[in-house]
Amino acid sequence: MKNIVIVYGSTTGNTERVAGLIKDELGEAQVINVADVDNAVVKAADLVLFGTSTWGYGDLQDDFADYIESIDADLVGGKDVAVFGCGDSASFPDVFCQGVTEVMDAVQQAGGKLIVEELRVDGDVDDNLDAISAFANSLK
Repeated sequence: MKNIVIVYGSTTGNTERVAGLIKDELGEAQVINVADVDNAVVKAADLVLFGTSTWGYGDLQDDFADYIESIDADLVGGKDVAVFGCGDSASFPDVFCQGVTEVMDAVQQAGGKLIVEELRVDGDVDDNLDAISAFANSLK
């Protein structure tokens, strides 16, 4: 069984909910708010999922913005990683889920291996349940 850790940053609860839905699909996984993460747990994981929402005009969620500098080779180098996030394409089409892109870039620069296509949840979480399920199942 893989040791899976899901680290998320959420302001309104949407990204936290997506993290929980992914965990439900995967079964065994530890879900941790990025504000409370212990990087030793991340380092020990076989698979790390990072989730963030996008705010303002393409900004990372506040807690994740504070954490992104921690994503380095010591943390994720050579490790399997997947990224997901929430955004609003109707209001911000040109920076939709820009936070996801920033996290993916940080992971790649640190030598992490993005093993599946990222999940970009658009608007209401309930309108994206099939995509969330498919994303989680692609990680099995």
